[in-house]
Amino acid sequence: MAKGILVVTGPTATGKTALGVRLAKLLDGEVISADAMQLYRGMVIGTAAPAPEETEGIPHHLVGTVDPRESYSVGRYVIEASAIADDILRRGKLPLLVGGTNLYIEALLRGTAFAAGDPAVRRHLEAEYDADGGAALLEKLRAVDPERAAKLHRNDRKRIVRAMEIFEVTGKTITAFDEESRAAPPRYPSCTVALSFEDRALLYRRIDERVERMFGLGLAEEVRSLLAAGVTEADTAMQAIGYKETAAALRGEYSLEEAMERICLASRRYAKRQLSWLRGKPEVHWHLWKKETNYQEACLFSTRILENSGIL
Repeated sequence: MAKGILVVTGPTATGKTALGVRLAKLLDGEVISADAMQLYRGMVIGTAAPAPEETEGIPHHLVGTVDPRESYSVGRYVIEASAIADDILRRGKLPLLVGGTNLYIEALLRGTAFAAGDPAVRRHLEAEYDADGGAALLEKLRAVDPERAAKLHRNDRKRIVRAMEIFEVTGKTITAFDEESRAAPPRYPSCTVALSFEDRALLYRRIDERVERMFGLGLAEEVRSLLAAGVTEADTAMQAIGYKETAAALRGEYSLEEAMERICLASRRYAKRQLSWLRGKPEVHWHLWKKETNYQEACLFSTRILENSGIL
């Protein structure tokens, strides 16, 4: 019986889904998506969500479960994903956390507790921010939580309001909540395998090829359908790379060809951020592809790491 979680992560377009399926079949596991945008229904092409034929019968949890007009949070993810992970473990199977949203992965593994807010307090603070300006509310935050205030810019409306909301509702600063979470032992024992390429140019080429393939599969039509269904540019889902650029092209701000170029550039930048985050984690075991992906080799590498971890 599994005693923890196997994480398969890495930057975009590195074969995480394919490796996750192979490992789940080999190790009697089920996949929990750790992709913040694959959560949304109707967002399949632009998020590279696994198609039924790609999953090969392996259950994939938290894919296409959320209305794209909803605002999803990392706190909600921890609640939902931990319930699924607990159920998989209870049934004697191995949970595989597969995806590249590292904030979600870290929060789930640690079991980070998120303070409940209050919509009425939030609306009041948002109105105060809009009326008095970000600098004024940031100074108000600085008086109670100087550490968090020092990390925020006065234009960061969402985070300033959130920090003040937590303090006003709970009487405790968001910095204090973060410190308590870091001090607590992890909720789940885990082993992390990260995929990438030895040659960064190969990674970028894979990204470019994926973007071209997405448009060939109908990304523009997918975005058009979302907009017709009432999803707006203000919704979190439409802020995803690939969707916001395509939506702008459909509004006539630039061509679809330019949208493709912008998506490739944004995806490369995102991949760099993902790599930087992971390289700061000493517990990560890297499997670097050479010119081609060899999933048999990657499975051997991953199972060896997993066996040594004591999770199985």
